[in-house]
Amino acid sequence: MNEFNVVGCCFEKHGERILEIFNDAILNSTALYEYEERTLAKVEQWFKVKEEGSFPVIGFENAQGVLMGFVTYGAFRNFPANAYTVEHSVYIHKDYRGLGLGFKLMQEIIQAAKKNGIHTMIGGIDAQNEGSIRLHEKLGFRLVGTLPEVGFKFDRWLDLAFYQIILSH
Repeated sequence: MNEFNVVGCCFEKHGERILEIFNDAILNSTALYEYEERTLAKVEQWFKVKEEGSFPVIGFENAQGVLMGFVTYGAFRNFPANAYTVEHSVYIHKDYRGLGLGFKLMQEIIQAAKKNGIHTMIGGIDAQNEGSIRLHEKLGFRLVGTLPEVGFKFDRWLDLAFYQIILSH
């Protein structure tokens, strides 16, 4: 695999690349249940929300400083009792998939969550996304529930599977 550096992502340096990664996921996958491409202004707002919530955005850059993928987490149900539970997301640029970056990024965000006192992490995964499901199971996540037909994209109904890992006991 190519060499890479772990970086904290910021809008100024990574905004355009993250926009490209998000929009590829929107147009070509069920990783995001969205129809319309995002704008750079929406990505800037997304970074502000991450900053305000003290939610990390961790990326891997290659030796040339190009962002290959990123991982983050945010609030899971925005109620006080849910303060120690987060929902994460991980995205790899199409040119760097299949290199094991998703696994390594997930290890980074799990460590960050533990350091930040997070008790449990949730992943909402399209139930037909076998690659993401295998990744999460390999990391110790387990299926805790599936919501049938809660999304509609690419002319079909989508089931949303929730995977969870408990980080502290």
